[in-house]
Amino acid sequence: MKKYKIIALAMLTFISLNTFAQEGNVNGKVVDKLGNPVAGALVTVEGNSLVQATTDRNGLFEITVGRGVMLKVQTGDEATKMVSVTDDKTITVVMDFSAQKVNYGFGLNQTNAASTGAVSTVYADQIDNRSAMNVGNSLYGNVAGLATMQKTGTVWEQIPTMLIRGQKTLNNNNGVLLVVDGLERDNNWNALNYITPEEVESVSILRDAAAIALYGYRGINGVINVVTKRGKYNTREIGFSYDHAFNTQTRIPEMADSYMYASAVNEALANNGKAARYSQNELNAFQSGKYPYLYPNVNWADEVFRNNSSSDIVTLTFRGGSTKMRYFTLLNLQNNSGFIKNANANDGYSTQEKYSKANFRSNLDIDLTPKTRLQANIMGVLNEFSRPASGGENLMHKVFTVPSAAFPIKTESGLWGGNSTWDGGYNPVYLAQGRGYSKGHTRALYFDAALRQDLSAITKGLGGNVRVGYDNIASYWEDYRVSAKYGMQSVSKWENGEPVEFNNFEGGSVGVVSGDNAKLDWQHRSFNFQANIDWARRFGNHDLYSMLLYTYKYDNKNGINNTWYTQSASWYTHYGYNNRYFADFTLTTSASNRIDPDSRWGLAPTIGLSWIISNEDFMKNQNIIDFMKLRASFGVIHTDNIPSNGYWNTTVNGSNGYPIQDNFNGDGGWAEGRLPSLNGTTEKAYKYNVGLDVSLLKGLTLNVDGFYERRSDIWVSAAGQNSSVIGIQSPFVNAGIVDSWGTEIGLDYTKRINDFQLKLGGTFSFNRNKIIEMLEEPQAYSYRRSTGKKVGQVWGLQAIGYFVDEADIANSTPQQFGPVKPGDIKYKDINGDNVINEDDIIPMGYSYNCPEIYYGFNVGLEWKGIGFNAFFQGVANYTAQLTSGLYMPLIDNTSISKYAYNNRWTPENPSARFPRLSTEVVDNNTQYASSVWLADRSFLKLRNCEVYYKLPAPWLSKIRMKNAKLYVRGVDLFSIDSIDLTDPEAMGYVYPATRSVHVGLTIGL
Repeated sequence: MKKYKIIALAMLTFISLNTFAQEGNVNGKVVDKLGNPVAGALVTVEGNSLVQATTDRNGLFEITVGRGVMLKVQTGDEATKMVSVTDDKTITVVMDFSAQKVNYGFGLNQTNAASTGAVSTVYADQIDNRSAMNVGNSLYGNVAGLATMQKTGTVWEQIPTMLIRGQKTLNNNNGVLLVVDGLERDNNWNALNYITPEEVESVSILRDAAAIALYGYRGINGVINVVTKRGKYNTREIGFSYDHAFNTQTRIPEMADSYMYASAVNEALANNGKAARYSQNELNAFQSGKYPYLYPNVNWADEVFRNNSSSDIVTLTFRGGSTKMRYFTLLNLQNNSGFIKNANANDGYSTQEKYSKANFRSNLDIDLTPKTRLQANIMGVLNEFSRPASGGENLMHKVFTVPSAAFPIKTESGLWGGNSTWDGGYNPVYLAQGRGYSKGHTRALYFDAALRQDLSAITKGLGGNVRVGYDNIASYWEDYRVSAKYGMQSVSKWENGEPVEFNNFEGGSVGVVSGDNAKLDWQHRSFNFQANIDWARRFGNHDLYSMLLYTYKYDNKNGINNTWYTQSASWYTHYGYNNRYFADFTLTTSASNRIDPDSRWGLAPTIGLSWIISNEDFMKNQNIIDFMKLRASFGVIHTDNIPSNGYWNTTVNGSNGYPIQDNFNGDGGWAEGRLPSLNGTTEKAYKYNVGLDVSLLKGLTLNVDGFYERRSDIWVSAAGQNSSVIGIQSPFVNAGIVDSWGTEIGLDYTKRINDFQLKLGGTFSFNRNKIIEMLEEPQAYSYRRSTGKKVGQVWGLQAIGYFVDEADIANSTPQQFGPVKPGDIKYKDINGDNVINEDDIIPMGYSYNCPEIYYGFNVGLEWKGIGFNAFFQGVANYTAQLTSGLYMPLIDNTSISKYAYNNRWTPENPSARFPRLSTEVVDNNTQYASSVWLADRSFLKLRNCEVYYKLPAPWLSKIRMKNAKLYVRGVDLFSIDSIDLTDPEAMGYVYPATRSVHVGLTIGL
């Protein structure tokens, strides 16, 4: 071995002596823009991998070079910077804004300085600081252009909805493309749900045509590009973290107690002109609580849910490499215990909403030769989750609709409570604790490998890349149910205010746990193939990069008509002049088996331009602006966005049949289907973008973008243009047009003064759209047309109060929505025709689905390792619809919330928030949405707040530890909003929002 080492050193010395006419040792340090050392950065002489050094934990390196050469400093695959060596003996390399890279995949890594596209990026330190179980829930408000909408529910259901630049089309606005390490992943967002924040290096939001052009059909709504961590040359790092959370449910709707409920029912029946259901004796019994088995008062939410739950996240990482190989390996374990109360009441099984998941990732980079690099990534996921076997019943629905007075949890004899009005299947505690349990298992494997070959032997700057990927994910479901008897004793006679005669009711049957419902719930397999050849050269002041790219993707899901093929071919060219002027040109053509074979191929050209103003001579003698770039782009993007039933609808399909059997029952048959769509084409987006990127005052960065987009050839039904006398459904045609526009702003400021560090930042996005054409049927009044309105526009009747009495009804404009009584909603006559009907429905409010304004801001302080971070996120121009029984109570024997009861109309409260109570549907009040049932859904939340302490380096060095951090975090601590009953992100019969406090530790070795 010594012999070979001597030979290797001799070769290195020989190369060094023959490469540099003047040798010298250069000491250097690599730091980020805050001055923090960057460990594991590879420093090489440009083009010579044999002359290199690696920074230590303090960011220091030493290398033997000649004067006048260039050093290449690379921090993994995330940032690269070229530094000219002068006569200085010491070099400090600052990895600043312009050195950060955007990884588009396809072997294309481009610095922010050279990019012409609208790309916003967040990095590991901005992602892995929220104790989230998946990376999707780490992106609330911290990246410009992305609207992330939280979803409540069990842990495995909390997959956020994401939109980039709002709603832009009439079909599939949620079709944002997810790319992980350069490959498109499954479009059900499972990959985003399974990727942990600890394994992510960066997340980039690709927003304009120049940024998404290479992604073909699927990138039209924008791209979320996740880059996972990779190894570092000549280093060895071990990381460990543990996070424990204390979770609580917040803002659980407070339901009426039994006395309030019974009083409300009697009032509602009186409003309907009917006799009371509950006598005074029964009201007294509800109020006194003297007979809990006869006249119960059950707070179902309190009986079903416990106050607290907990979760744990444990992560172990290994990161490093040698001179030829780099690696990053992660093992992440998660568990969460739910909020079900007394979940272990049964012998042998639990009904708790439990969740556990194991993640494994291994990313390898191997330099097979100086000109050949192999990259291989593998991620495996195993998870298991369980919940009560509610037999398809919505547990949350029952918690909030079964009245507190319905029945006791159990009778005195031990039967589950239930009666002829609300049977045992309605008993929320039985559904949560006594009906058995369901268990799910998910197994996922994500694999990809890429081979990069330097082909400069053919011609300088030539290279090629081939990448393949295979994903297989499946979920299995087991259901174990048990039936039980239920019953209740009721009073049939009272004497002197006491019950004296009773009736007994029993139903149901005793069963045993059965588990014959195990099945494959769903499965998704996909295969990716990419191949490209590229050429990069520099001729004086001219930089040129050109690439030919081919991609192919196969997707298959269980079920029929679920196999999809897409492919695209692209030519991309990047030109830069004198590090000041840049241009990108992309020409892409794509195909999909969703589209008519005669029109599935179409050319999609895109051009992007940028000007680095700060590199001009007239900017050299100023000390304010460090970096300034002006960008503009335009492009045409196609997509295979088709209606759910497809353009290929057959002209004949099955029907409900003809009434030819006994009692005129149907016997099956055939009927004409929708007319087929002919000469269909792709939906197209014409995207325009102008942006400005500025870095100034050695710490302040500003990004501003303005955009306009026109969608055309959107698939819409032609029914509005055809008469119904044709007797058949109209076809879909490419006729829809939607315009959208908006602006995005990102601002960050960082400053270090000795031991004090300050971080401030924020993002703001505004998106608006307008339907230009949708082949809408003619309307009698222009304001009734959806054309010219927003996508997802809310419509309703404008309420002007409530009818006070019969005289008020007689003297008011007639309303054609059924009989009205005092306390019913009075509407405005919009068109002045002295009658109120469908012609008076108008647009109001904003969309239910996506806010027009989305923003976030943060503040961070640190002094000698003691730090504080707070992150706020909010939305505006966002509408909520109050149509659940929480606001429309008592119908079909449902319960009533205290909020609805306290805000109902009565003769004494004629200007109440809600109309009179009724046990029946009042068409006038509920048939159409109205301003009564709308609310402002805007909010501002403290998403994350952290206090931490970083242990001093001198202490840690004694035990050979690089870093250690202790922290306490609060997540979703409070919300400022105008929704009085629930959290604005937990509307209706859904799981309440949660609040959590985390304590944790991170260690680096």
